[in-house]
Amino acid sequence: MLRLLIGCTVAATLAGCAALPAPACLPPSRPMLSAELAFGRNIGDRPGVSDADFRRFAAEEITPRFPDGFTVVDGAGQWRDTERGRVVREKAKLVTIVFAEDAGKRAALGEIAELFKRRFSQQAVMVSVRPSCVSF
Repeated sequence: MLRLLIGCTVAATLAGCAALPAPACLPPSRPMLSAELAFGRNIGDRPGVSDADFRRFAAEEITPRFPDGFTVVDGAGQWRDTERGRVVREKAKLVTIVFAEDAGKRAALGEIAELFKRRFSQQAVMVSVRPSCVSF
């Protein structure tokens, strides 16, 4: 399982390095990237990442890398644990970050995912990046 996760992480990271075509945006929107990260809150088979734990993680790791802001919402998800052959359902924190194309910002997404996995003994953090038309 660990080899599969490492392989998927490497493939996703390399795929994320490819330049995405900028969408044709109508004013006042402009082309940017929208990243979504899904952080599971179980540690093993039990709930373990509290709201306070996640707020602290966001303040220490996400905010310094994305000081312009991000959105956090509560969610619920499921995934197949291939080591145990069962579906796992758990609460999650979903983070959306919008930013201009920047290799450093893309790398920061991977750093955040790795830091969360290490800190909270997670197998994976989903990271998805797509082009968007954005206005503020």
